[in-house]
Amino acid sequence: MTFRTENLLGVSPTTPEQTRGFVFNHSMLRIKDPQVSLDFYTRIMGMLVLRKLDFPEMKFSLYFLHRPSGDSAPSDEGERTAWTFSQRGILELTHNWGTESDPDFKYHDGNAQPQGFGHICFSVPDLAAAVSWFDENLVTYVKRPDQGKMKDVAFIKDPDGYWIEIVQPDLLKNLGR
Repeated sequence: MTFRTENLLGVSPTTPEQTRGFVFNHSMLRIKDPQVSLDFYTRIMGMLVLRKLDFPEMKFSLYFLHRPSGDSAPSDEGERTAWTFSQRGILELTHNWGTESDPDFKYHDGNAQPQGFGHICFSVPDLAAAVSWFDENLVTYVKRPDQGKMKDVAFIKDPDGYWIEIVQPDLLKNLGR
């Protein structure tokens, strides 16, 4: 199957040859407390930590997470780092040391004014089962699938207040029609 882009104003009809091999690797979220965020993303969202990198001179750590894909990561540290940066769909959590000890510290979630960043998204095989799992784990909702004008789409919050869209792909066939 050959994929062709949708024809919209501003969209290049061809992919430049110079971009062959480009991979969308990761998106980054800043987190207040790595223990809390890692629990959420590994236990609730089922992600694995591919690599942790510490930068003591700049006082921050990076955590690279991914959904299990069946590929096994190399055990050699350098090879594992290179492998991590070759994957698709990685979530990078950045922890600036000391934020976890400040009870008043909070990152802007991008949805409060002024708006900017919006959300990340997970697709799930069964939206009702995912909602049940989130309820069981007391996850905070922005919007449940039966609320609002967009049905069959949920939005939850991670421990830092970032929004996560939850969709079941086969329920979205008429979205935007």
